[in-house]
Amino acid sequence: MKKLEGEDILRKWRKLRPRRRFPIVAILDDIRSAYNVGSMFRTSACAYIEELALCGITPHPPHPKLEKTALYTVNLVPWKYFTSAKEAILYYKQKKYKIGILEITDISVPVEELSENLFPLAFVVGNEVEGVKDELFPYADVIFEIPLYGEKESLNVAVAYGITLFFLIKKVVNL
Repeated sequence: MKKLEGEDILRKWRKLRPRRRFPIVAILDDIRSAYNVGSMFRTSACAYIEELALCGITPHPPHPKLEKTALYTVNLVPWKYFTSAKEAILYYKQKKYKIGILEITDISVPVEELSENLFPLAFVVGNEVEGVKDELFPYADVIFEIPLYGEKESLNVAVAYGITLFFLIKKVVNL
């Protein structure tokens, strides 16, 4: 056993990388913490998704706190800025994306149970305190959640984002 580092790790993962980015867009709605957004950039770079949609007050490059946790990935992930998540949703709907919302509701389905026919998918991740705005739910084709088993009712937004993203990629890879 040899622990891989640097270029050896990249060579290993490049063998698995698809020719085109995964058909997933993340719509980040009013994320307050630049550190969370930086972490989401880094996760997005590792996941090889199409792009990030940064909305409202969500910090966007150039931003020193974002870049600290992004670790040089802001140039590896395509991104767009929108004044609101609604504007982003309408933009991606026009481009024929299905719209998903990551939120715990009385009708949300576990992310691992999503159908493979939801792609291309643009999914909304809400604010750290308020979650996804109620006004966005009518635009959703699907609302999904990450099942939680402990005594806390929510995950950190960047952690929830990472878990969700890799469940979605698993669905795309299985197509």
